[in-house]
Amino acid sequence: MMMSGDPRTGATRPVSSEGPSPRPASGSPAGPSSRSPAAAPGPSTQPPPAGVSPRPGWLSAELYPFTSRFVEIDGDLVHYIDEGEGPVLLFLHGNPTWSFLYRDIVAGLRDRFRCVALDYPGYGLSRARPGHGFTPGEQARVVEGFVSRLGLAGFVPVVHDWGGPIGLWVAGRHPELVRGLVVCNTWAWPSDDRVKRWFSAVMGGPLGRTLIRRFNVFVNVFVPRAMRTRRLDPEVLAAYRGPFPDPDTRTPMHVLPRHITAGHGFLREVETGLAALAAKPALVVWGEADIGFTAAARRRLEAAFPDHRTVLLPRAGHYLQEEDPAAVVRAVRAWWDERRP
Repeated sequence: MMMSGDPRTGATRPVSSEGPSPRPASGSPAGPSSRSPAAAPGPSTQPPPAGVSPRPGWLSAELYPFTSRFVEIDGDLVHYIDEGEGPVLLFLHGNPTWSFLYRDIVAGLRDRFRCVALDYPGYGLSRARPGHGFTPGEQARVVEGFVSRLGLAGFVPVVHDWGGPIGLWVAGRHPELVRGLVVCNTWAWPSDDRVKRWFSAVMGGPLGRTLIRRFNVFVNVFVPRAMRTRRLDPEVLAAYRGPFPDPDTRTPMHVLPRHITAGHGFLREVETGLAALAAKPALVVWGEADIGFTAAARRRLEAAFPDHRTVLLPRAGHYLQEEDPAAVVRAVRAWWDERRP
């Protein structure tokens, strides 16, 4: 069904590129719940828009062996991948990552699930419209429009970092479209943590702006140091640097930290929406060595979703998708077999 509340679906123009003949962008063989009843037919195949490269030089086809697809949502050109058939998993990234974060998990699940992973405007291979503010509320509206445009229903959001507030905001507004939830190292409420508020003030302020614009500190420092069990290979780190080649492209990475505190109203909406999702089955997969999202945040999410199963990864840090993707794949498969959301 089409969504209410200004889903930002105007002026949509889906395109795809690379690879074999693409599947329709809406619908899947996952049963009646896999497609929204009023969804438009799947988009036709078109070449990528002028000036848009589906495979930039910094992105290895071996590391990211997926067909790139594009859809225009109210002026934002949104890149996504759509791999496999079956129940729909919608992967939502955080800051400063993009759909590349989920590459090994998508590869490990696409034999059984339809895996859809998008990049927010300003991240990955997506392009933002002029005037986009890169706030979490704006990104959430893009995801809401994306879900509507592709006719996704009966889907499972897989959320991490800022993907939690963004994805859970959408899910809380449209619980009838959500089949279950997979939650990884994230949060869903206004921050009451002193350390996070300090981080927001520093990285969302003038000093953070300089560090991000001049030195790409999120990608060059924070991502590597968040690893607990491995070092990122150079071509993996290059794929995280690639979307942010110059200071102007790094603005989105500065906006989101500021909204840990400045986004209080949005985060309050996210928290309020959890009540509509309380009965949904949930899988919590948590890297316990994450210094940013601790056991306290995990327990709060577990309380929000009573019908949950938790899988702890004791040695993994914040980016568990990089450190132990096989464990995440096993957890999703086992949860699905056990619970069948």
